[in-house]
Amino acid sequence: MRRALCVGINDYPGRVNDLKGCVNDARDWAQVLTDRFGFSTADIQLLLDKAATKKAILGGIEKLLTGAKSGDVLVVTVSSHGTYVADTSGDEERYDEAICPWDMKTNLIVDDELRERFMNIPTRCRLTMISDSCFSGTVTRAPGNIPTPDDRRPRFVRPSILGLPELEDLRRAKPRGAAVSESQMKEVLIAGCNDHQSSYDAKFGSVYNGAMTFFALDILRAAGYRLTYEELWNRLVVRLDQEGFDQEPQVEGRAAAKRRQVFA
Repeated sequence: MRRALCVGINDYPGRVNDLKGCVNDARDWAQVLTDRFGFSTADIQLLLDKAATKKAILGGIEKLLTGAKSGDVLVVTVSSHGTYVADTSGDEERYDEAICPWDMKTNLIVDDELRERFMNIPTRCRLTMISDSCFSGTVTRAPGNIPTPDDRRPRFVRPSILGLPELEDLRRAKPRGAAVSESQMKEVLIAGCNDHQSSYDAKFGSVYNGAMTFFALDILRAAGYRLTYEELWNRLVVRLDQEGFDQEPQVEGRAAAKRRQVFA
């Protein structure tokens, strides 16, 4: 079985810096999964803009994982704003990374919530998560929209906008613990940047996308859609740097998983 959930949120309610490329990201990942990796359109759920609430996203993930078995290939893609919140579980030093669903004013999706669900997938069930959002750990790396020809903007929401403490406040807190190691991960995670950077939304030609998504799809296309996760990561690092995007993509997971073909 091959199933996917693709999420894209451009238009947030209230006074939030809206984005332009996230919905395109979701549709583009869904398209490449059906065109090149054997997924059926009936087995791909799209959640776009106001449909992508926390409840809907977590419900979509739970639906994706229900009945999963060894040999299944599952994909979750999320393009949206990101932020961080104070850690309360003790698994991070000071803060947890968080996805901003459409209703982020009252609901965030913290990385712990995803980890709890992913840790229960069956052995040899292959799950890939692609996160083209900001998991920023440095507020100064997340300015407002940058006046560039490609209309570049960070996919990051300051915690203070949501009534949450900023990093400076969290730095004064005592470190609590260490993150889960890659050797414990059952999924492969492809992230647009590291946890001290911003992932960017920009205009490429006449179309908006996330920079990581745009170049990842271009790299896959050039390689005939046959790359390992490690190979994709190596080429992404170089390409984003060459194109002037100050973000370092991450590929995390078990060593053997990162040597697998993408979406295989």
